[in-house]
Amino acid sequence: MPRFVYTLLMFAVAALLPLKLFWRGLKQPEYRQHVGERYGFYTQTVSAPLIWVHCVSVGETRATQPLIHALLAHYPQHQLLMTHGTPTGRETGRQLFGQEIASGRVLQAYLPVDTPGATKRFLTYFKPSLGLLMETELWFHAIDQATRLNIPMALLSARLSPKSAAGYAKLGSLTRRGLQQLSLVAAQTAADAERLQTLGTKHPVICGNLKFDVTPPEDSAAKGAALRQLLGKDRTVFMAASTREGEESLILNAVQGTDVLTLLVPRHPQRFAEVESLLKARGLRYVLRTELVQPLNGDVQVVLGNSMGEMYTYYAASDFAVMGGSLQPLGGQNLIEAAAMGVPTILGPNMFNFAQVTQAAVAANAAVQLSDVAELHGMIATLAADKMKVQAMSQAAKGFTLQHRGTTQRLMVAIDQLLPSAH
Repeated sequence: MPRFVYTLLMFAVAALLPLKLFWRGLKQPEYRQHVGERYGFYTQTVSAPLIWVHCVSVGETRATQPLIHALLAHYPQHQLLMTHGTPTGRETGRQLFGQEIASGRVLQAYLPVDTPGATKRFLTYFKPSLGLLMETELWFHAIDQATRLNIPMALLSARLSPKSAAGYAKLGSLTRRGLQQLSLVAAQTAADAERLQTLGTKHPVICGNLKFDVTPPEDSAAKGAALRQLLGKDRTVFMAASTREGEESLILNAVQGTDVLTLLVPRHPQRFAEVESLLKARGLRYVLRTELVQPLNGDVQVVLGNSMGEMYTYYAASDFAVMGGSLQPLGGQNLIEAAAMGVPTILGPNMFNFAQVTQAAVAANAAVQLSDVAELHGMIATLAADKMKVQAMSQAAKGFTLQHRGTTQRLMVAIDQLLPSAH
């Protein structure tokens, strides 16, 4: 019964998908591109054995960067296929692997909606030697079709919050069978492994969080310093990172009465215009990042980060940050990028998607977590006034990320058991 209901749901998603793509396309035209791929129809040229890596959106795509570089080096006779679920994820992949995409070594496509027919078309077209799913991407028909075609599948850097585990548990035998069809499940933490085992995974291994292995681009510090010159070296720069709907108002309320310059960076580019409208409605003095070409006047209160691919630059230009997705019950966003740049991070009360990382970061003094959003104003004021505390947290954040690296190497050892190297 769970499988029957899931299949019906996927067919309903497939039927309604054109409406969703049209609606999303009004704000982001890229949603109306490559529509055939959403149903399993492709034109890419496959010229070598292929390894498939699914990284649905921006966060997963960035996280796979060290793994994909390792795969390209370890399997020189293979092409890599990166599949995504969103245009921003696809664009992030293009930015990270532009040279490899141009050479044909890396291909990009959308993963089709998870119906039996679409997933079978996808797998028979690309014929991957191995499929790698990231974090929590369990697509049961894709896994089942891969099993039928003798394609080994793995779930890597797997994380599963108690809330997500409870949701998957309701699917009963569907979840259990899907997990048992995977050839490898590599969990981030012991808690993730335990939840996955409860749901049906037979022998999960613990390999750590792949996001710790992502290193900032070499020019991040230099670009950040150049941006800081424009923002003002003597001002305290507070970054609101990857904010989600409803959080910008909370943040703008919290900075009232402080002297910080707020660098406001919405997570989704289709919301840039909406957030700018909010700044106008509040009568705030703001500048768009894309129009910032000379040093700011001292009366500017907000810089709206309306550019793509500059997160590390933004972090490098900031004194401390608050993590989006954590001020509303959305589960939080990845704090590891901020820590890697040595940026102390304020975390809201809702970091349940990154519970283990949050706990470790707070224990390492790389971050502080609020028990209530009402505490945000006081914490901003405290950090703005205490430069020694910020400096100590900055050093702790860098040490925290270094301590947890090595996941890529552990994953490559496990992958080599499924697909021996051609070396």
